[in-house]
Amino acid sequence: MMRRRYELADEQWERISGLLPPERGRKARPARDNREMVNAMIWVLRTGAPWRDLPEYYGSWNSAYTRFSRWNRAGIWGRVLKVLAKDADPIAYMVDATIVKVHQDARGAQKGGAVRLGAPVAA
Repeated sequence: MMRRRYELADEQWERISGLLPPERGRKARPARDNREMVNAMIWVLRTGAPWRDLPEYYGSWNSAYTRFSRWNRAGIWGRVLKVLAKDADPIAYMVDATIVKVHQDARGAQKGGAVRLGAPVAA
């Protein structure tokens, strides 16, 4: 199986596969593999594209959306994130003023000038 951009690596899949419910399908139409569905969900979330723009090789966009929505209502994503958060390095998410840049429009303004926002203007 060729791994595409945004898809889970084998070791990433092994970490979350046990946290997901088993595929439920019917004999006439078996359910798609959870890994394929998760990769489809990741593609949509990482690209910011609408569900309807999901590439055909991931299957039906409606199937991916339905499973994503069902898992979300069941709290499965919350449990997955809780397990993955145990391994997160909290220092990596710390925002420090020494690394945050000021927007170009916010620098160089004089402070305490005669005209301030919201102040009445003399005629």
